[in-house]
Amino acid sequence: MNTERMYDVLLSPHVSEKAALVGDRGNQYVFKVARDATKQEIRQAVEQLFGVEVEAVRVVNIKGKVKRFGQRLGKRNGLRKAYVRLKEGQEIDLVGNV
Repeated sequence: MNTERMYDVLLSPHVSEKAALVGDRGNQYVFKVARDATKQEIRQAVEQLFGVEVEAVRVVNIKGKVKRFGQRLGKRNGLRKAYVRLKEGQEIDLVGNV
């Protein structure tokens, strides 16, 4: 995978309370990823960018909410997240690498 595609696949780390809990319990990290990214591409991008070994990748598609903006109905953008589990002993320093 070329470096340009790696940066297109991983958009940013997803920072939330749930992501912090998952990270503490299961050695997992949560990333916002491109809509057309596959599990294999996500695995390769994380391994090459952070220099770690990935054990498993789970992907979640979140639909955008329908909201009212004044008198009009609108729709927020959807989101695709990847839960990346690393092998034992592996760790990503998101503060230092991003």
